[in-house]
Parts: sequence; structure tokens; C-alpha cells
Amino acid sequence: MFKITDDILYIGVDDNDIDLFEGQYAVPNGVSYNSYLCFDEKIAVFDTVDKSKKEEWLRTLDKALNGAAPDYLIISHTEPDHAACIPAFLERYPAAKVVGNEKTFIILNRFFGDLKAEKLIVKEGDIIDLGKHKISFIFAQMVHWPEVMMSYDQTDKILFSADAFGKFGALSHEEDWLDEARRYYINIVGKYGNPVQGALKKAAALNIQKICPLHGPTLVGDLDFYIRKYDLWSTYRPEEEGVFIAYASVYGNTAAAAEKLCAELKARGVKAETADLNRCDMSRAVATAFKYPKLVVASVTCDAGLIPCTEAFINKLRSKNFSNRTVGFIQNGSWAPMSAKIMRTAFESFKAVSLCGVTVTVNSALDEQAYKQLNELADELAV
Repeated sequence: MFKITDDILYIGVDDNDIDLFEGQYAVPNGVSYNSYLCFDEKIAVFDTVDKSKKEEWLRTLDKALNGAAPDYLIISHTEPDHAACIPAFLERYPAAKVVGNEKTFIILNRFFGDLKAEKLIVKEGDIIDLGKHKISFIFAQMVHWPEVMMSYDQTDKILFSADAFGKFGALSHEEDWLDEARRYYINIVGKYGNPVQGALKKAAALNIQKICPLHGPTLVGDLDFYIRKYDLWSTYRPEEEGVFIAYASVYGNTAAAAEKLCAELKARGVKAETADLNRCDMSRAVATAFKYPKLVVASVTCDAGLIPCTEAFINKLRSKNFSNRTVGFIQNGSWAPMSAKIMRTAFESFKAVSLCGVTVTVNSALDEQAYKQLNELADELAV
């Protein structure tokens, strides 16, 4: 628990026990479930936390209230890592009004049945008057669920941004915001670029001094930095020049080709990095692919198709609207290399993706012809 402003407290909890967020994303540094409390003539709580941290959150809330009772529970997002403790909250504070939009209560009913509480259904632009603080509501449908709404404290100029501007990592872990925020955005929100753009346009009309997301730290200072990143990510534009080489190797020869290409690119003054799709965290590989304007996928042929991790990588990129990029291919096959043809066909279905003219073929191990093709591909990518 700590102060955001004189009247607003952070009452969220860290989860350092979780291994997979949403059952699929590795979070070695945990995650935070953020909840906030605004003290005024009327008291408002913003969101709850995951059920695994219910008791810790309720203790923190009780301590922060110090005998007072909340008047409102404002629900930004009904996903269970934020909404699971609503029934426990209402059992303890039955007089509190639950604030949400029509879609909020449709989804809450699916999780909990009919909540035995007074419901306050708000519309876009509605305001709750707490006294000194005036809380208005900005709908952000499909960022990344249909009921999502942000709240704006007109007094302290704080945007309670729901899942937007969040990141992986518990607050107890000191780490840079960008890498884990990118990984969080691309994998959790990435498909919904157009709705994010709509939310950014609404936020641009507000005087925002702080951003309080549902995961990760409160953002202060140069807020334009965070907003620019969201603008880039939601329009599927790269952040910086460079090439990402994602490879899947069996006996090390495809890996050797990928690393040789990386070295050739660096020799040409091009930033490049590699990842082993068999071993790396898939969500990191996907996020890194969005970081750069150019991608090379290097894969062995397996059962006349793609090795599973390569197929999973491409499918994940497709599901996140990977676009506005250049893609090249390295294939390997001892007697019938097919992976480049399959990968090329897959990427031809992507929007605004151009494919390199040079394809590198490794027949079992690197030879003079493969080295020649690697140099030609490096030349094409370096332009």
C-alpha cells in the first residue's frame, strides 16, 4: 500500500507465486494485480484482484479504510485477475454500489450469477461526484475485452487505464518498463490495434498527469514516451531498424545458418538478433518480431511440413495481426526441403507483408551454395 496522491492509494498485490499468466505466458518476475482507493466525501475502490490473492487484498483494503466503508466499487475490466474478488468485497461491504457499463454486468453475471448489490450502470462521459474528486468514464471496448472502460479523475488528472499501459512483472521487481510492456501488449492486446487507436484518441483530449494501469507501475513523467509506444504497437509499425532471425533447428545446422546470417548483417552495420524457437519463450519471440521491420524465419522441414514451434510462431504472428514487415526464409531439408514453400504460402496471407526474393536452402549442412545465398539474403535485408 502506498500513496499515488494525497487522496488516492495503491492497494494492489504482487503475485510472485504465478508461473504462467493466463495459463500461457511465462512470468519469471511475477505480476501485479492493481487496485486503487480514492478517499473523499464518498469513497471509491477501483477494481479487485485475482482470487489467489483475495485474503491479502482484503487485509490491505481493510487497513487502508481504517474503519470506513466504501461507497463505490468501480469495475474497469471483468477478467478474473481483476474481478474475481467482487463477491468477497460485497460480502464485506454490502452497501457499496458496483459501477460498470451494461456489458460489464452481462459478463459479471456469467461469472458470478446475479450480484446481490446495487448496480450503477454508467455511459460514456458519465461522471461520479465523490466530493473533491470527479470521476468520468471513457469506454475502451475491445482493449481487449468488450466491456473495458477507463476512469479519469478530473481533480488529480489520473487515468485509470484498465489493462492498457500494463506490463508483466511484480512491483517488487525492479526492471525496465519497455520489454515486459511490449511483451504484454503484443501478446495480450496486440490483435486489437484499431480499438487501441480509438482509446488513444480519447485519451489525447484529457490532461493526464499519471497513468494507473491494472498491471505494472504507475506511470509518471514523460507520458508521451508510453503513449508513443502504444501508438506504434497499435498501428503495427516497427520501433527501430533491425532484423530478427527466429530459427528452429534439430541438429544445429539451421541454427548455424541463422547465426551466420546474423553475423553477416552485423558486418553490414545492421542490428540483428536471433532466437531459438525450440527453447525461447514464444511470447518473447513474438514480441521481438514486432520490434523490428524485418524478420527471417529459419526452419527445418519436418514430416514434409514445419516443425511445430515454427508453425506455432507463424500462427501466433497471424493472430496478432503481424503486418507492415519484410520477411525472409531459410529452409533446411536432407532430401526434400519444403519449409520455405510452406512458410511463404503462410505469410502471403498476411496483410502488408513483403517477402524477400532470396531464399536460403540448406541441404543438411552449410555448404558453398548456402553461404552464397546467406550473403545474398544479407545484402537484400541490409538495403
